[in-house]
This record gives sequence, structure tokens and C-alpha cells, in this order.
Amino acid sequence: MFRFLVLALVLVNSVYFAWSQGLLQTFGFAPVQQTEPQRMGQQIKPDALRVLTAQDLRLTETAARVAARPAECLQAGVFDEAQGAVLRRTLESALPAGSWTLDAVVEPARWIVYMGKYTNAEALAKKRSELASLNLKFEPLTNPELGLGLSLGGFETQAAANAALDAFSRRGVRTARVVQERAEVGGVMLRLPAVDDTLRTRLDALTPVLAGKALSPCQ
Repeated sequence: MFRFLVLALVLVNSVYFAWSQGLLQTFGFAPVQQTEPQRMGQQIKPDALRVLTAQDLRLTETAARVAARPAECLQAGVFDEAQGAVLRRTLESALPAGSWTLDAVVEPARWIVYMGKYTNAEALAKKRSELASLNLKFEPLTNPELGLGLSLGGFETQAAANAALDAFSRRGVRTARVVQERAEVGGVMLRLPAVDDTLRTRLDALTPVLAGKALSPCQ
């Protein structure tokens, strides 16, 4: 009996081996073929595939974000007649034609609610501390002739500045007054309507002729 079982096991194994190797295909018995060689012909440039490291992936993502950055409109000014003339010459040589304009503008007068002048930096710091205790904000001055001093806000008309001064007085401010920080100024405004990545690389050439005025998003 044991000998019969051994022979049966050997026979079953032999049949399975022949089936798995396709030796019984002529009798209609064969395993399903798992390979699909036709897919090899459908591959597109398989030699171009490569495995990216984590650093490669970060660089690729960064490059994609930079490439996708849209063009933006930038402006700077106002420039007076002499500044505008120097700027125009630089623009004509540094940037492509049609990528910039110099538009005539009038910058309105500016009135401020002013506190000062103070005798020294210590007195100025003391006044800033007092304003902070009243929850009042101050802003930097653009007219150097008014330093050492503080501005509680800028306005386009003297009437608007006077109204603000009355409001500050009701909040405990006693020594402020309205002064004209800047008179009406005519000049030109630089406008770059579509600054893309190519144009951005050329903007450094403008820095020396911008008279300290920074490029900012168009308004």
C-alpha cells in the first residue's frame, strides 16, 4: 500500500511539472501565459526613465513653481524731470521696447498730523511710548526736514488732516498739529506691465537710476 502511494505521488508531481513547463500543450493542457510581449512595443522612450532621489524631486518641484510664476505688473515713482531723463536712457538700453512706459502723473500734496520736533532721540522714544500707551500708531516721516518727529497719519487734504487732529485731541493728544509734509509734485511714473522671469533678470540694471524708489505691484 505504501509503495502505491509513493508511485502515485511521483506520478502526480511528474504530471504537474510537465503541465507547468507547457509539455502537455499538444494535449490542450497548459498554464495561462502571464507575459504580454506586445506591451513592450507600446512603451514610449523607456530609456528616458530614471529614478529620482529626494533631492532631485525637490529641485524639480522648485523649478516647476518658478516656471509657473505668472507675469506681474510693477511700478515705481514719482520721478522728477531730471530723474526721469536718466531713467529713460537706462530703460532704452536695458529693457526691450514695449516692456515699459514712463507716464506723466501728478502726486497730490500730503498733509500729516505731526508731533515734534524733539530735542533728541531720548525725547522721541519717550513720546513713542506715550502714544503706545494710548493705543495710537505712528508712521515714519518721508520729509527729513521734519525729523526728529512723528506722524500720526497722512492725508490728501488739509481739511481731512484737521478732522483727524480733532479726533486725536479727544483721545488725549495735546501737542500735535497739522503740517504739510509734501507739496503737490508733477513727474513721471515707471510702469512695467508684464514682468516675466526673463524680464526679472534685467531689473537689477535699473537699481542705480531708481533714486531709491522701490518697484512695487501696480495699483
